[in-house]
Amino acid sequence: LGWPECVPGVDEALPAPLPPYRVLTALADRFGRTQTFHRDADGEFAGNITAVTDGAGRRFRLALTTQAQRAEAARKQATASGIRAPEYPQTMPVSGYGADSGIRLEAVWLTHDPAYPEDLPVLPLARYTYTPRGELSAVYDRSDTQVRSFTYDDEHPGRMTAHRYAGRPQTTYRYDASGRVTEQHNPAGLSYTYGYEKHAVIITDSLNRREVLHTGGEGGLKRVIKEEQADGSTITREFDNAGRMVAMTDAAGRKTGFRLNIASGNVTEIVTPDGRRVRFSYNDQRQLIATTGPDGLRSQQTFDERGRLAQEKSRSGDV
Repeated sequence: LGWPECVPGVDEALPAPLPPYRVLTALADRFGRTQTFHRDADGEFAGNITAVTDGAGRRFRLALTTQAQRAEAARKQATASGIRAPEYPQTMPVSGYGADSGIRLEAVWLTHDPAYPEDLPVLPLARYTYTPRGELSAVYDRSDTQVRSFTYDDEHPGRMTAHRYAGRPQTTYRYDASGRVTEQHNPAGLSYTYGYEKHAVIITDSLNRREVLHTGGEGGLKRVIKEEQADGSTITREFDNAGRMVAMTDAAGRKTGFRLNIASGNVTEIVTPDGRRVRFSYNDQRQLIATTGPDGLRSQQTFDERGRLAQEKSRSGDV
């Protein structure tokens, strides 16, 4: 997908190497359904996805907006209301993801539906508004009702300090100097404080119950290896070199082991605390096709060529 069509030259070696950069144009699943992405070929949104066609033939238009367009819309709205327009920076703050073009998704429209071609919604399925710095500030549903809202730190672009679901109280957050959450305040429920050590996170709720999460590993392989719960009990976990859990010991000291397929990561066997074993088998699509209990009885599942469940056989032999 995304390969440009070209006629090879007479002196060109075949097969040609893959192009260094390919643009995603579609996703196809094993059921034969394809989700197609349409991109603008030129103009201010050139290269950006501006429409999507799903596997059912429905087409959605993605309305995009630039920083300049949002600034002009805010200026007109402020002028009409007789208030001062907020200041919009000409360049967006640089984040860890690199330069920011300022392009944002403004709305999603259903423009074609084969099943109901004459009954398309007059409002977008979803609409989004942004702060002058390009941060998501609100989400509206298909009835144009606000369902989410967000507030950000004035001095730290992108750092969310509050959010609210429609009909619920606002949840607020505080951070330390390194950007880690230290407080989470929920007016209608439990609030939490977070303390950080080199290999532990200490969580205390508003009822003064304390939980400690001990971590192991670094970077993307960091995992919670021990939980000290508020009631004094402890849960421990063991992981392999790939960060996959291979054993867990519960609060009563009972250890359960997990044997994994080296390539797929699927669980092939569970060893219970009393030593009993449950085995699992999978097909080439990594779908579970058989489970064998400690007593030797087996349940089975059969799938068709599209990966859909076609037959199921119980441990007692019933189909």
